[in-house]
Amino acid sequence: MIGKRISHYKILEKIGEGGMGVVYKAEDTKLKRTVALKFLPPELTRDFQAKARFIQEAQAAAALDHPNICTVHEIGETEGASYIVMPYVKGQSLKERIASAPLSVEEALAIAGQVAEGLKEAHERGIIHRDIKPANIMLTEKSQAKIMDFGLAKLEAGVDLTRTMAVIGTAAYMSPEQARGEEVDHRTDIWSFGATLYEMLTGQKPFGYKHDQALLYSILNDTTEAVSRVRPEISRSLDGVIQKALEKDRSRRYQNMAELLKDLRSGGVSGLSMPKAEKSIVVLPFEDISPSKDNQYFCDGITEEIITDLSQVGALRVISRTSAMMLKSTPKSIREIADMLQVQYVLEGSVRKAGSSLRVIAQVIDANTDAHLWADKYSGTLDDVFDMQEKVSRAIVGALKLKLTAAQDREIAKRPISNVLAHDFFLRARDAMYRTFTVEAIDDAIGFLESGLKITGDNALLLATLANVYFHGVRVWVKEEEELVRVEEYAQKALSLDPSMAQAYTVLGWVQWLKGNPREYARLIKQGLSLDPNNIETVQWAFFLYIWTGRTSKASELTDHMIELDPIHPFRFFYPSVVNAFEGRFDRAIDEMKRRIPGVVLEQPNWLSWLGWWLLLAGRLDEAKAALKPYEKMAGPGIYLWLPRIEWLALSGQKQRLDEETSGESAERAKHDSTGSCIVADLYVMLGDYERAITWLETAVDHGFINYPYFSKHDPMLAKLKNEPRFQKLMERVKYEWEHFEV
Repeated sequence: MIGKRISHYKILEKIGEGGMGVVYKAEDTKLKRTVALKFLPPELTRDFQAKARFIQEAQAAAALDHPNICTVHEIGETEGASYIVMPYVKGQSLKERIASAPLSVEEALAIAGQVAEGLKEAHERGIIHRDIKPANIMLTEKSQAKIMDFGLAKLEAGVDLTRTMAVIGTAAYMSPEQARGEEVDHRTDIWSFGATLYEMLTGQKPFGYKHDQALLYSILNDTTEAVSRVRPEISRSLDGVIQKALEKDRSRRYQNMAELLKDLRSGGVSGLSMPKAEKSIVVLPFEDISPSKDNQYFCDGITEEIITDLSQVGALRVISRTSAMMLKSTPKSIREIADMLQVQYVLEGSVRKAGSSLRVIAQVIDANTDAHLWADKYSGTLDDVFDMQEKVSRAIVGALKLKLTAAQDREIAKRPISNVLAHDFFLRARDAMYRTFTVEAIDDAIGFLESGLKITGDNALLLATLANVYFHGVRVWVKEEEELVRVEEYAQKALSLDPSMAQAYTVLGWVQWLKGNPREYARLIKQGLSLDPNNIETVQWAFFLYIWTGRTSKASELTDHMIELDPIHPFRFFYPSVVNAFEGRFDRAIDEMKRRIPGVVLEQPNWLSWLGWWLLLAGRLDEAKAALKPYEKMAGPGIYLWLPRIEWLALSGQKQRLDEETSGESAERAKHDSTGSCIVADLYVMLGDYERAITWLETAVDHGFINYPYFSKHDPMLAKLKNEPRFQKLMERVKYEWEHFEV
């Protein structure tokens, strides 16, 4: 075709090909302009209905005159082949743009707004596109979006020329009604628009399976992950727009593009910026400007205690410590930080500590205006540190025009540790514990807390923190029973001194879980949440309670709250992965983990044991072995190092060594960890040792893992045990306990 003349058009080059046509770049020799000619593929020219569809495309598109729709100049026929003539758009497709580099939120929303305007015009004229996708949207060199290829369009008032085609459209962007082969209307374009916007913002398709059968099943049955979980800077309002566009029931979807455009604009298109949640704040780590520069632990302590104070205020969303501390020494501007965390206010400050002298400077900035909402300086001695912290917290509450309840006022006024030196030991202990859960760090933390208790005598906060440290020590040490006694003793004593100590309830809940008392665990965790619903650690354990007891929908509901509290910690990507895995979507769980969690984090043993397990269940054994290879010879106390090592042994077929490991001292810890027990069970199923597998499953169930839907439907390894009498009896027990467990 190159060089050939069609009427007054000279074919220059082939520029594209799709299911309904081949496109050539051509020169219009009459009007001296470059155009695009689209031909019906030769093998379809004999098909009357296909040819009629092609003509209808031209007629439908020719009726549209909108800057965001590629218009039609002419329709013609040559040597039995029909063609249409369109403007030649110099630029790139949206598909190419997405593949080249991530789109900023502003760019994605600007493009989406233009596409939505074009679809609104088409729908108001009764025209459906039926194949909206990034490949059918061109971006000019001036970033103007143009919808191409109305090849699957149909006039709502006209004859249905597509009834012979069971399913029309591109699978990844199909609406559920398209996937079922049902009659469609303009709302199918709204679904496809939502899928396209999702991909622009995240770089991934909302339903990302590679094979059409799995993809169509996912479109019909799965709920896509909220965009804000992938990009925390995206607002909840925009999340809502996308989720409503992707409603499976079209009666609950947007009913027209005008509705969608209105919400899209209120979500940020008009101003090209996302609205931030009102009354929300991040407390940035206070800077150490002391002469000796060795007081960062002290600065971090002040940061955390102000976060704790502000978290008591129910009308204020406060970013958790873990996300706040990740911003230490960040080069990001105040505006960038606020956009990333979706907060309106930022508190920053500094501490100068020299001997007993102390100076604290703090300021609140409104990120929308970059204006200083409040600033102050406090000078005194270390004895004044508690007053300074309280003054800062109260000043922020006042500056944000918030009202405290009597209970909130009492919490902010509390002095959990009144002795300055004991308080310093507490801050050092907390710094050691946050550093890393190694034997050395835990020993340091215990030493500091015990030094504090020598000064104060029994103190609720010191005792609860000591219980917490010892519990985490259980996960590092092997001497479990001895340490659990201490954990329970310290937590109970803390509650006897202060019944409102939420941390102590959480720790006691952990103990009950390890003891195999899931109902008591649930009661204690719920008690801790009622006292401090913004304690990220307690919320995390509530999440796993729902996972272990087969309430994945409830676990999924908690992920939004955890992401609100902790929007930039890698764990925000772990939670939805866990939900996917325990609902049997292992490939999606793996891909989310590998794509979104930094490699250096994912290589840590506690993360890697989960990833290795899911790779095993997905049948991706070579990937699992490659990921776990660093632990081939690595050994150490506690379950964190033990699990990836035994996974490696099993995947390498070293059953004798696996038997030795699972019979040794280190295995005792796994027997109290229900997830670890499930992992070991699956490894033994893979190796054909069903008796040992069932024994480990019984251990998991004894310790509260009663997720019957997972055991009965989703774990592919356990399907091999269905004819084993012991397994059948165990599943009867699990089903009964699952059905009668109340959370």
